Amino acid sequence: MITLEMVRQRAESDAEANGCYLNPDPDFLKNLLEGLKQNEERYGYPSCPCRLASGKFKFDRDIMCPCDYRDPDVAEFGACYCALYVRQDVFEGKTALQPVAERRPPEKQVRAYGMVTEALVEKKGETVATTAKAPTESNLKLWYCKQCGYVVFREEPPYICPICKAKREVFAEIAIRMDVQG
Repeated sequence: MITLEMVRQRAESDAEANGCYLNPDPDFLKNLLEGLKQNEERYGYPSCPCRLASGKFKFDRDIMCPCDYRDPDVAEFGACYCALYVRQDVFEGKTALQPVAERRPPEKQVRAYGMVTEALVEKKGETVATTAKAPTESNLKLWYCKQCGYVVFREEPPYICPICKAKREVFAEIAIRMDVQG
């Protein structure tokens, strides 16, 4: 069973390891942590509490908390998109929170919204055409960090390497031969 304290400890540990702080507003922070807990119980992974997840791990990898967009958001805006993680000046009250622009590409947002729409429509027994396209295995690529060797299988490399914090530009694609029989 996932507890709110477990979610808090994981977020605090990650914040400390990455030079961030958790939002200083206790009520706001509690709501965000409850959202993370609820998403982890619902989907089996801690998807971002401020974004709509599809419930499919392969589509939501970029919004697993801490999401791929956290570090660039904190650096540029002082907080991540949902303001769970903040920079020190924001934590200390020296800088006010400001709106954070959405970095998640529109095609990934459409997939999540489309998948949710399709799921709801199926429950009602209706048919509705959607523009959401799910990534196929052929869209997924094997990426590795040239700095530390971290390897990930997804459509695009992460914005920041979760291991060594290298930028996305340090990742290179590993060619995969799809004709190999396994």
